[in-house]
This record gives sequence, C-alpha cells and structure tokens, in this order.
Amino acid sequence: MPLMDHLRELRNRLAKVMLILGLGAVVGFVFYDRIWDFLSRPYCSLPASQVVEGGGCSLIVTGPFDAFFVAFKIWLFAGAMVTAPLWLYQLWAFVAPALHKSEKKYAYIFAPLAGILFICGAALAYTITALALQMLFGFLPEEADPYLTIGEYLSYMLIMMGMFGIGFVMPLLVVLLNIAGILSHEAIAKWRRVIIFCAFLVAAVLTPAEPVSMLALAVPLVVLFEIAELFCFLNDRRRKRRDPAGDLDDDQISDLDDQPSDLDYTPSSLEGSDSEGESTKRS
Repeated sequence: MPLMDHLRELRNRLAKVMLILGLGAVVGFVFYDRIWDFLSRPYCSLPASQVVEGGGCSLIVTGPFDAFFVAFKIWLFAGAMVTAPLWLYQLWAFVAPALHKSEKKYAYIFAPLAGILFICGAALAYTITALALQMLFGFLPEEADPYLTIGEYLSYMLIMMGMFGIGFVMPLLVVLLNIAGILSHEAIAKWRRVIIFCAFLVAAVLTPAEPVSMLALAVPLVVLFEIAELFCFLNDRRRKRRDPAGDLDDDQISDLDDQPSDLDYTPSSLEGSDSEGESTKRS
C-alpha cells in the first residue's frame, strides 16, 4: 500500500478506538460509584483515614473542577478496561497484515499472556496499597492528620497499578527478543547482576519512598526475569541441537582436515577427461 493509504488506515483505526473508548466511558459513568468504592477501599480501610468527625474517609476536594476530573479519569479508566479486547483488536488489525505467519502465531500466544501479567501486576499494586500508605503515614508527627485530596489519591492508585502492570510485562519482552534471535542466553547470563540491580533501581524510582512497594515490585520482577532466563536457556539449547554450527562463534576458524582423501576415479570421469584433452589438442 502507498504511504497515504497507510495513513488513512491508521486514521480510521484510531477513530474506531476513540469511539470504542467513548462507549466504554459510558459504562464507567453508569458504574462510577461502585468503581470509586473499589478504588478507595484500600485507603478507607486505614485508621488514619478516619479523621473526620462522624466517620468516613478524609479525602478532600480543593478545587471546583477536582470532582469532575476525578470522575472523568474513572470513566476513561473503566472504559479502557472493559473495552480492552475491542480497541486492542483495532491496533492488531492495523499491524497484522505486515506480519509473517510465524510472527502471528507468537502474537496469538504472547498477547493474552501479556494481558494476564498486566492484570496480575495491577492486582498486586492494589493489594499492597493499604500497607504502603500505612507505612508512609507512620512518618507523620502525632499532632498531624493525613488529609489527602481525592485527585492525588486517584493518581497514586492509577500510576501504581499501571507501573506494576508494565513491570510484570517487561520479562516477556526478553523472551520475545530471544525468540527473534536478538538476545541470547549468554548475554543475559553475563549481565544478570546488572539486570537484577536495575530491577531494584527501577522499582525504587517508580514506587513511593518506602520499602514495601519497592520490594513488592522488585522481587516479582526478579522472579519473572529468572523464569524468562530459563526459557531463553532452553530455547537456545533447542536451537543448537537443530543447528550443529549454532554454538560456533562468527569469528571462530573452522577445523580443516589436513589428511585429504584419495581421488575416486571412475570410468566416466576418465572418459570425460580424455575427451576434454582431445578437444584441447584440436583447438
């Protein structure tokens, strides 16, 4: 297809994605109260949140548009989660014609697996939110009360769930690079310590300044990385068994046999050589 046709196809797919997200936002609008109760439950379960007289969570609003922005974020969040198979299919329909048959096979396997890993990471972030906030509130002086704005808390929840989900998907990228032949197990084993250090460093940067969230993200990342490394090891062994020269270095000199075998003369080869000699003499 010409470039303009590709751009038109991309425009049409993106328009369909926006329409699907808009319809999903309607679902988020209908179930807004239930979704907010679910997202605010970790904070509301803490004793530190019950600082308002008469009970209830102490989430506050500081601006006239805060309530609308919070509701709008929840509508989009719920709509994106509910309609994820539909808008992901639109992206897949745009990319699929450029893939080979084997690449499509791997995509059918790894796309659902990536979704499951993302959901597991988001669920873990939701589970540890209460413990992480309780540890952060532990640094407050005795005379101070925690009053969080509703926008700050929602942003914290969505960012944590998103970062944990993306972090759980990253080891799957290592497997894909190994299957594509770009990343070998030898390279992974060589940089294992650096990768583990980077996992803890990334977890410390993405999560708040407390050890609970950092360890909750870093430890599963290291475990998933080790599983990915094991897969790469087994895949490289299978690849070497199929290719006898697969374990040779590109710069390695091949072994030559210094004892050549005897020439095998046959009557046909002798006749061919005689005819070639006569034709040479005639010429």
